[in-house]
This record gives sequence, C-alpha cells and structure tokens, in this order.
Amino acid sequence: QVQLVESGGGLVQAGGSLRLSCAASGRSFSSYVMGWFRQAPGKEREFVAAMRWSGGSAYYADSVKGRFTISRDSAENTVYLRMNSLKPEDTAVYYCAAGRVYRDRTRLGEYDYWGQGTQVTVSA
Repeated sequence: QVQLVESGGGLVQAGGSLRLSCAASGRSFSSYVMGWFRQAPGKEREFVAAMRWSGGSAYYADSVKGRFTISRDSAENTVYLRMNSLKPEDTAVYYCAAGRVYRDRTRLGEYDYWGQGTQVTVSA
C-alpha cells in the first residue's frame, strides 16, 4: 500500500538542471526521514541527500553539495531533488526512500520504503 513513485528523470546536457519528484502515499511520513540515493552502472547504490519530513536541516553527500537541494511539499506528499550544474558522473538511476533512520541516514538499511527509480543521464 505504501508507494514512492519517482519522476522527472531524463537526458540532460552537462551543466543543465533537473528536478526529480517523489510522490509518497499509503501512510503518514511525518516521523520519517526522506532520502535520495543513486546507482550508476556497475556501482553500488549510494547516498545523495536526506531530510526529515517534518523539516529541519538537510544532509548531502559531498559529491553533490552546493549543486543539489532536497525539499518537500507536505500538502502534495511529494519530495523533490533539485539538481543543478549536472555532471556526467551524476548519471545514475535515482531512488527515493523513506525510513525511520535510527543511526545513519546514509545507510540503505535504515530505509523501509523505496521507489522504482528514475533514470538521469547527463551527456558531456
């Protein structure tokens, strides 16, 4: 019943921008951390960004600091990832996730729910 559905991925040239959306449904996420992860071909899934649904400071991987911004619209039950100054190395499938996160917001195992992913391809 719980669903996280990503959208907004696509093909973009280096230096361009995209905004990913994650539509959340099926339960209240008010006590959850919302995260974005990505997985490039041949690589492990890695942490990108996270924030508490209820608000507060966001946390970013060093590789995206200053370029990506995570936000959410509670009324729309949607989490966003605004990606600016995209680089070819940002190419990956991007996943939305939600979890209680007790110890480490960057660990996959802290998240209970995952979306199907949306492809982001950045051309040089």
